[in-house]
Amino acid sequence: MPPHPRPPQRPLPPGQRFKPEIESARAGGAADSDLMLRLTLGDAAKLKRDPNVSTEDLSFHGGETRYLGVKVVEGGVETSALVIITA
Repeated sequence: MPPHPRPPQRPLPPGQRFKPEIESARAGGAADSDLMLRLTLGDAAKLKRDPNVSTEDLSFHGGETRYLGVKVVEGGVETSALVIITA
C-alpha cells in the first residue's frame, strides 16, 4: 500500500510571516518609512484578529494601520508582500 501524501502545510499567519521580513529589512538599513506592507483583504483581517499579535505591534491612528511601525495597505493585491520603497 503506498504511503499517504502529506497534507499541504498551512501558510503562516501574516504577523508571523512578516515580522522576520520587517526585521531583516531594518537590519539591512531600511527605515520604516521605506517599507510598506501590502496585504490581501483576508491577510489584513487575519492580522487584526491574531491573538498572538501584541497591541503594541499593531496600531490604528488617523485612518492608518501600522504593524511594527510599518504602514499597512489593505487590498488591491493577490498576494501579500512587504514592499521596499525606493526613491
